[in-house]
Amino acid sequence: MDADVVVCGAGVAGLAAACALSIRGLRVLLLEKQAEPTRIAKGEVLQPGALGVLREWHVAQRLELRGALRLDRLVARDPAGTPLMALEYDRLRDQERCLLAHDYPVILEALEDRLDDHVELRRGVLVRDVLRETTGRVAGVRITEGGQEREVRAKLVVAADGLSSRLRKVAGIEVRREEYPHRLAAFDIADAPEVEQDFSAYVSERGLRLRYPLPGGRVRLYVQVEPDELRGLGRDAMARWIDELVRDTPALAPLAGALRASAANRQVLPVSRFLAPQLGVPGLALVGETGHAVHPMAAQGMNTSITDAECLARHLGGELTPSSVDAAVGAYQRQRLPELVHIGQTSHNAARMITDLSWSGRVVGRRALRCTGGNERLRYTVMHNMAGLGQHRLTVLDRLHQIGVLPDPRAHRLPTWA
Repeated sequence: MDADVVVCGAGVAGLAAACALSIRGLRVLLLEKQAEPTRIAKGEVLQPGALGVLREWHVAQRLELRGALRLDRLVARDPAGTPLMALEYDRLRDQERCLLAHDYPVILEALEDRLDDHVELRRGVLVRDVLRETTGRVAGVRITEGGQEREVRAKLVVAADGLSSRLRKVAGIEVRREEYPHRLAAFDIADAPEVEQDFSAYVSERGLRLRYPLPGGRVRLYVQVEPDELRGLGRDAMARWIDELVRDTPALAPLAGALRASAANRQVLPVSRFLAPQLGVPGLALVGETGHAVHPMAAQGMNTSITDAECLARHLGGELTPSSVDAAVGAYQRQRLPELVHIGQTSHNAARMITDLSWSGRVVGRRALRCTGGNERLRYTVMHNMAGLGQHRLTVLDRLHQIGVLPDPRAHRLPTWA
């Protein structure tokens, strides 16, 4: 069962890593503890940066053939639906100029279908620990499969086993997760009336309401809630809660009937953020949610998992030796960590504009949305960053323009780098 690379976890990050590594001719053993993929409201919107990678792998084409929806805008709206800030992706000067939306299980299937003969996928396998050389370098994993324990040796172990990663812990990489004070209630609304083909975030007095279409006449709706707000609500109480939601955000009124019919399938998800202080140790690399997590408001989580995998694979080349693998993991970390710091801060700032319910948070957040929305230079920069096409950091002066403290003489033209 030995391989060049063992990838632990077959979510988007693990499947993307297996794709990227196998394309470069490496023998990959992909291990997943779940016998079947689980359905969860996550990872449904692809940004242009990750979409470009998936198109190179011929995965984006598979998603389009399976009915993926093209979304041309990411829009922040007031409760009545009036745009406060619109990021118009068709204005990007890149090959991929849209968002693509599909169900998470379908995205997993499209990635799995892309795996070639260099990859062996085994489900129902629990990775219990890592194997180490006498130097302490990771040299493989110890697994349990079918009630039997085995050892698998590999030149590189890729940890893609999620937020509560066992491998991250045994590698000695500690993370400090920061929990947001709210939760997100996720609704899969079937038989919904047609909505605009965009990714819309509504700014209400009670926080975020996020809505986008999915294939099959469905709509995904996320609602910011208190931790126990929906606990134990029966049908009648849930109907009253939906009535309050519509009063709070009138733009959602057309969805109310379909939402009532679909409310029983809701999921309430905790929301946190973190970035591991390092993305690897000798013989082991972290990708995806094993190494970082962000608020879903800016649609960055799944996308950074895909670009993590591509970045790691790009640094692995030629004959794999312990020294070449460890050099590649080091290069991956040096390139990726600063990028992830910026992505994490961009996501946090975007979420805070809408989810912060304090008086000061509401005032500053709404002002930032309106001022950014009215500033072509800042709006394009924010869109480019969120699209995953590169990092162009906002300066202190930009931040002052963003909240309207200082006028911006360059507000009506594109940034010079564009």
